Amino acid sequence: MPALWIAHVTVTDEDAYGKYAKLAGPAIAELEGKERPRNVVARFPSLEEAVACYNSPAYQEALSHAKGASERELMVVEIED
Repeated sequence: MPALWIAHVTVTDEDAYGKYAKLAGPAIAELEGKERPRNVVARFPSLEEAVACYNSPAYQEALSHAKGASERELMVVEIED
């Protein structure tokens, strides 16, 4: 079963953290793929509700502003609790 790392970080030492980022990014990229500076995880009660949200007029309107303004990859993944 797939796994996610989700980290909430407050950097308290920019120099030391910069060294971490320089090494961690490539290490993770070997397994994960292209590194992105922004990652978003949204949880929905069900796969159907996640897909419905994506297809909703409100989200599609919001998404229209991201197209051409970003490089995006979106996956909907069903997880077991």
